[in-house]
Amino acid sequence: MSYTLVIHGGAGNITPAIMNTQQEAEYTIALKEALVKGTDVLRAGGSATDAVVAAICEMEDNPLFNAGRGSVFTKKGLNEMDAAIMDGSNIAAGAVAGVRNIKNPIKLAREVMLHSGHVLLCNEGAGEFALKQGVEMAPDEYFFNKSRYDQWVEIRDTDYTQLDHKGDNLKGGPVTPNTGHKFGTVGAVACDAMGNIAAGTSTGGMTNKRFSRIGDSPIPGAGTYANKKTCAVSCTGHGEYFLRAVVAYDVSCLMEYKGLSLQEACDVVIKDKLVKMGGEGGLIAVDALGNYNFCFNSAGMYRGMRNSEGKEIVGFYGM
Repeated sequence: MSYTLVIHGGAGNITPAIMNTQQEAEYTIALKEALVKGTDVLRAGGSATDAVVAAICEMEDNPLFNAGRGSVFTKKGLNEMDAAIMDGSNIAAGAVAGVRNIKNPIKLAREVMLHSGHVLLCNEGAGEFALKQGVEMAPDEYFFNKSRYDQWVEIRDTDYTQLDHKGDNLKGGPVTPNTGHKFGTVGAVACDAMGNIAAGTSTGGMTNKRFSRIGDSPIPGAGTYANKKTCAVSCTGHGEYFLRAVVAYDVSCLMEYKGLSLQEACDVVIKDKLVKMGGEGGLIAVDALGNYNFCFNSAGMYRGMRNSEGKEIVGFYGM
């Protein structure tokens, strides 16, 4: 039985200078726990889609990551979350945007894919669908995180937004490099024993975001994409650039129409096209043969891989 699972917990200015030994240990444990959850599904003969959901749920439940329980606060002091999942065997997709009080947004995204007849639901409507499907809810207190709250308090009376870390205040325009920023979105891609692939992404977005801003994570083709003919991709970065570049689908297109390998396609999009636009971030990808790739143009990316050959990788910093 052959399988591969790849995960990420965000990219950005992740360097030894901003990570102490305790933080390294915490992130290592968190990433390994997500890998275990996902590969347990694959080892038992489960689908790539179910493995992706299992791995992402583990990260959504961990306040280290800007997704689910660790989601950042909006301008109004709320937690609004986005998520998407895509099944490469039939190019089915489900996504939610701007949802509140959903314990695991990735599970709701899967319900949208399987039972709604639609691809993307948002805000109150997505909440109504969650109630109808019996998706687990959680009170506001469940999502409260003191460090996230303090980040928001610092800038809530300004027009700035913040990319999941103190110091990276943005007021329109592109992200500018500094010593603190990182993008805490989580994601997973998997190839199961049948050679089917899937991708999923989940995020809490930007601190102090306004106007119901939505990034690339819940948009099929931008932050999340899967097609058995090519690859499964989950992205993390400054969403506006990933939306404009249609990053996840662009990787697939380079493989399908130009015959590029998985690594070649990822490198072209992340290390060339996106850089020329001024976009920062990264992605994880896997193909139907179990080949995988981590690709990022930032200083680092929280990432992990585990496969049926017994290989396991957990990393933070640049390669």
